[in-house]
Amino acid sequence: MTTVETVAPALPPLFLTPPGVYTPQWDTGLLIRALGREVIGSATEVLDLGTGSGALAVQAARLGARVTAVDISWRAVATARVNALLAGRRVRVRHGDLVDAVSGHSYDLVVSNPPYVPSPARLPRRGPAREWEAGEDGRVFVDRICDAAPAFLRPRGVLLIVHSGLCGIRATLWRLACAGLRASVTDRAVVPYGPVLRTRHEWLVRQGLVDDGEGREELVVIRAQRI
Repeated sequence: MTTVETVAPALPPLFLTPPGVYTPQWDTGLLIRALGREVIGSATEVLDLGTGSGALAVQAARLGARVTAVDISWRAVATARVNALLAGRRVRVRHGDLVDAVSGHSYDLVVSNPPYVPSPARLPRRGPAREWEAGEDGRVFVDRICDAAPAFLRPRGVLLIVHSGLCGIRATLWRLACAGLRASVTDRAVVPYGPVLRTRHEWLVRQGLVDDGEGREELVVIRAQRI
């Protein structure tokens, strides 16, 4: 496993990313690469948690899976539905708060690019900041997904989740292990700060999360399998 710099995913020319919906970036690209390493067929049921524009859901559908996508934003739900239509792929898109939207159902593969940016502010209830804000330690949504994983994964099912090293890689591995999953880091990338991290750099330094001269963050894909 090596640390590399990657690029944002190449999307079809008609792929929509309107204001207020997360635009696919490096983290999306890492998960698309991770999806390509999984064995996916016509019987594979995939869940995309926090789908945003639907980029990951559409990619899973391209690989042949039966895909359900979930987002708490109605704008994201509409966007993902339109992008699936533009790509000519069938994706079931549901509105809801993470796995609450698919309670009682389990999947072979779950993929998630949740909000994970540490923030001094309270979680927003609306607006574009919901795309990235994740509490003071950046773990509000990551922890929820880790804790719920045994319930929404089938036996031998796999969770692929991406987040920044700023919110604690070991904490995620430990939490998944406590949930009874076998977890490891399967991909890494070092990428330049985006606009959000640049604006709160001084706060991150005060929190001891970054060094003063730092301008890049590490992203990781963690793969966890239900034993």
